Amino acid sequence: MGKMIGESIKRVEDHRFITGTGEYTDDIVLARMTHAYVLRSQLAHAKIKSIDTAAAKAADGVVAIYTGADVAHINGLPCGWQVNFTDGEVMREPKHPLLVTDKVRHVGDGVALVVAETKQQARDAADLIEVDYEELPVVVDASKALEAGAPMVHDELPDNRAFDWQLGDKAATDTGLAQAHHVTKMKIRNQRLVPNAIEPRSYIGDYSTARDQYTLYTSSQNPHVIRLLMCAFVLGVPEHKVRVVARDVGGGFGSKIYHYAEEALVTWASRQIGRPVKWTAERSEAFVTDAHGRDHNTVAEMGFDKDGNITALRVHTDANLGGYLSTFSSCVPTYLYGTLLQGQYTTPAIFVTVNGVFTHTTPVDAYRGAGRPEATYLLERLMDTAAAEMGMDPAELRMKNFIPAFDGVDQPGYQTQVALQYDSGNYSAAMQKALGLLGYEDLRKEQEEARKQGRYIGVGFSSYIEACGIAPSAVVGSLGARAGLYESANVRVQPTGKVSVEDVQKTIFPVICTWNTWVINKSNSNKIC
Repeated sequence: MGKMIGESIKRVEDHRFITGTGEYTDDIVLARMTHAYVLRSQLAHAKIKSIDTAAAKAADGVVAIYTGADVAHINGLPCGWQVNFTDGEVMREPKHPLLVTDKVRHVGDGVALVVAETKQQARDAADLIEVDYEELPVVVDASKALEAGAPMVHDELPDNRAFDWQLGDKAATDTGLAQAHHVTKMKIRNQRLVPNAIEPRSYIGDYSTARDQYTLYTSSQNPHVIRLLMCAFVLGVPEHKVRVVARDVGGGFGSKIYHYAEEALVTWASRQIGRPVKWTAERSEAFVTDAHGRDHNTVAEMGFDKDGNITALRVHTDANLGGYLSTFSSCVPTYLYGTLLQGQYTTPAIFVTVNGVFTHTTPVDAYRGAGRPEATYLLERLMDTAAAEMGMDPAELRMKNFIPAFDGVDQPGYQTQVALQYDSGNYSAAMQKALGLLGYEDLRKEQEEARKQGRYIGVGFSSYIEACGIAPSAVVGSLGARAGLYESANVRVQPTGKVSVEDVQKTIFPVICTWNTWVINKSNSNKIC
């Protein structure tokens, strides 16, 4: 093992990818397999007055058609993290149905599932389904959804709020801002983004009558979470009767972690018809069904003393959650965002409030950093704007406010104002190294000369803290996680004398791992075989 430290390790999966022999879910072909297509709403908000499937059922190749009424007895998709209101009220969690029965709440909401012999036949039959909609008013902006009289996403929630949340010291923050020599205030729009994986989501449900067992082939980044949520919270099937297989996954960066309706639908439908059922998203379909990211409206204020030292930071964010709560949606704008608002800066007081808001849009969840990019963007825009307003160099302002170096051994870890404790850091040294490599002073001079000639050279900075591996279970449980977030491993001594270390389950979020196996040669423990 010692030879591995600092050495390049050749990836074992590259050969099959560069030779075209990778196996993605859509590559899998099972005997007697059928194909599914989901009819989706083209309206963001509407009542479903009626659904006529008669013509579609008579179409060529159709095996079965299911609507919301057929799966209404099945639990909706769960949210895996409970974030309650600041006054103790329980998080509001409307049902997220597999197929809609009464109202569609975003473009792409599933209305019917068509199962046919081929995908084209399923799609052609879906075109024959007649849905009578009564279109309703729409709200897509989180802040506007909180206004009095805004269209309701869920009738039982007149204020469209899932929760409100706060962290930090309000009184100290108010005092720090009131006493500040300068306050920088900004309205920040961190726009919604759409994930776009190389491989669209794809699932195959396969029920075995002989074994009374299910197999779900899924393009998931975390098959263990999918099995847990689908079995325990949606279908009510014992986990030992469900095998979830995730082979090659063509990109995801978070958007393939969550439990989606189509996974449960194909698994359930395979038992109904006694045949495997495959569903693969089309590209345009993925744009309105894969969980989106971010979508924050934020007002932030950062105070400074006369020397440019930060005195306080106050943040308020309206976080758009979409039409329903996705698997980890509630923890992204709270525990993965608010707890990173200290950044690398010595900020004596911080107070953050967050509204989780329903709108008539695709559900939002974690993507590419999940909460940390939003916090970083907020802090760094404030620092740049403050530097400009106070006539200071942006690098100098950052250096002045960096947390002093600490190694977590000779110096204790740094306790932030927003719950987290950093283990170690030397941010000034990192910045000084970057400035030296950049030749910063010379570059600023070159920039001034270039501007005289009508040319513009830009110099930008961004400093950030990354957080990974929210564990152990006792910690995440106290913060609202509803699933284990644990890991386990098997160590086997083989008859051949080799030792296998099998990483059997990792459900730590956001560090997501699946099945990995290392085999250590007994005769030479320094080698990985």
